[in-house]
Amino acid sequence: MRVVTIVHHRVADFDAWKEFYDGVADMQRAGGVIDHAVLRSPDDPNMVVVVHTFASHDAAKAFFSNPEMEPVLLKAGVDLSTLRAEFLDEVA
Repeated sequence: MRVVTIVHHRVADFDAWKEFYDGVADMQRAGGVIDHAVLRSPDDPNMVVVVHTFASHDAAKAFFSNPEMEPVLLKAGVDLSTLRAEFLDEVA
């Protein structure tokens, strides 16, 4: 069963964050991300939602519990106090 994660967070500068995000595609693939989408609010372009799909809950949890994740997020300009992640099982 596939697992979808939905991560909401604020970034300091969307364009800088997006460039950084695009540059870590290999890290995401190596971490089990099999699909992704980036969305943002038209009212607040620095409020970002990232959707990742994983093959399993274990893969998703391992990706987000990687101790190297926090420094990467900080370097990308993510405000960690705004970060909220949901883990959802695909049922259909």
